[in-house]
Amino acid sequence: METIKPDGICPKEIKFEVEDGVVKEVEFSGGCSGSLAGIANLIKGQPVDEVADKLAGITCRNGTSCPDQLSKALRKVTDN
Repeated sequence: METIKPDGICPKEIKFEVEDGVVKEVEFSGGCSGSLAGIANLIKGQPVDEVADKLAGITCRNGTSCPDQLSKALRKVTDN
């Protein structure tokens, strides 16, 4: 699992696993647990590029959001 420390959102870290270009697992530490669990369940099994495209640019506060930060993390890992 990859672990990132996001900027400008409530969760202190986001953990995720990508295998063969597909999101396998996502866990948020902190934040709105129900909403974040829902996001995690909806994106499991989905292609990383599609997930990143759909979540990018969603804002909540500070010009970003939990989905936006996850999108950036997924892109960072898959672009390497």
